[in-house]
Amino acid sequence: MNIIGRSEIIALPEFEIGQIEAKIDTGAYGNALHCHRIHVVHKYGKEILSFTILDPSHPEYDARTMSTEHFNKKRVKSSIGVSELRYTITTTIIMFNKSYPLEFSLTDRGKMRFPVLLGRKFLKSRFIVDVRYKNLSSECSKANQK
Repeated sequence: MNIIGRSEIIALPEFEIGQIEAKIDTGAYGNALHCHRIHVVHKYGKEILSFTILDPSHPEYDARTMSTEHFNKKRVKSSIGVSELRYTITTTIIMFNKSYPLEFSLTDRGKMRFPVLLGRKFLKSRFIVDVRYKNLSSECSKANQK
């Protein structure tokens, strides 16, 4: 089992994001990804979820609109305890040079410090969180490149 810190650097290859900081949150059940302009469009008789990842102020922002036919809606409790309906997608993250398929709820985290939140559903049976550290996964990646 890997030890991870209170935050980690991950990659989101499907969205061509090479490095993004994620908050490790054992208090949260699921995972969240900061997006804006989240809406469903109807094309060719299908529902397609359209969204933009990150904000213009983020270094990895590229203004591309993403879209997928493969999405769900899920009731999620926000950080302030309010239940809300959110769209969810499944994508792959890379951390510690390993790929993990993960479900993310899409939400506006613009006022939060971290654009990505990884919750205990993902952490369970994979990682031990040591809050004394942060970004151990990026240190592992650097060591493997030598």
